[in-house]
Amino acid sequence: MATSPAPNNLDLATSAQQMADAAQAGSLDHAAAASVAITCATTRDAAHARTVLGGITPDEVRQAALDLFERLSTGER
Repeated sequence: MATSPAPNNLDLATSAQQMADAAQAGSLDHAAAASVAITCATTRDAAHARTVLGGITPDEVRQAALDLFERLSTGER
């Protein structure tokens, strides 16, 4: 059984930007989605994006961004 390839960073950035646009400005969801969108648009691959997201502050935004990145990376929304 073949598995579909993981989405590339630009696909992830687009999905995260759509989520950021739909989230309430100033909310944790907005901050996390915007962070993922920007990070994925400016990094070369998923491993690099994950490393960069690990440096986000404050802690609650970092954790929400990493959780969102993992969900998007595996095809969840």
